[in-house]
Amino acid sequence: MKRIALLFISVIVLASASGMGAAPRDTKKQKFEKPDMEKIREEVNDPSSKYYYPLLMKNFETNDTLLDLDQYRHLYLGYVFQEDYNPYRKSEHTNKVEDLYYKDKHTPAECDTIIKYAELSLKDDPFDLRQMSFLIYAYREKQKNNLANIWQYKLNHILEAIVSTGTGLDEENAWIVINPQHEYNLLNFKNYIAESQEYKPPHYDYITVNQEDSKDPKGFYFNVLYILQEYYRKFPDSK
Repeated sequence: MKRIALLFISVIVLASASGMGAAPRDTKKQKFEKPDMEKIREEVNDPSSKYYYPLLMKNFETNDTLLDLDQYRHLYLGYVFQEDYNPYRKSEHTNKVEDLYYKDKHTPAECDTIIKYAELSLKDDPFDLRQMSFLIYAYREKQKNNLANIWQYKLNHILEAIVSTGTGLDEENAWIVINPQHEYNLLNFKNYIAESQEYKPPHYDYITVNQEDSKDPKGFYFNVLYILQEYYRKFPDSK
């Protein structure tokens, strides 16, 4: 899967180069606010709220780049309160062009194929950050930079919404994720390489990372409560 990882990282580098703002590595300097999940639940399910989920999703899907970080927090975190939330959903389209992800160069026709299946996958799962990164890559290769920038904005703001939920440095301030793959997406976003993963009850993942500097954290905590709740709802006998 090495080529896939490199593709994702290359997209993040492009984000920085294009001024779209990849996340800084120094967690301590970033602002965060622990989300009130019950308040978010109420707001995304209230038709009179500006955070009403169908409205947020409609704006997201129509490529509205005026959505701010607070709206993205409600969009991302509020997804766990939607009927179709499934952190284990995998689109049938995700593996259609797996062989293309290992190539160093892609023809225009191959980029069209990547775009086609990435778009289909994202219709099934709007928060498939891996497919989002492939879509951005293919758009850039096709010189469709406006579309690439729109999707880069979406990708960055989703990742920044996760970062804004905590510092990741301890369980109390763990980053909240709604999909287990997002843990690794976020670490890539912050230029870390994951080394090992450990589950820590009652609902945390701890991932150790490479330390380029002795001042770097040894690892980060992720709050996977909502992922586990959905898992136990689907598989009650596994408790």
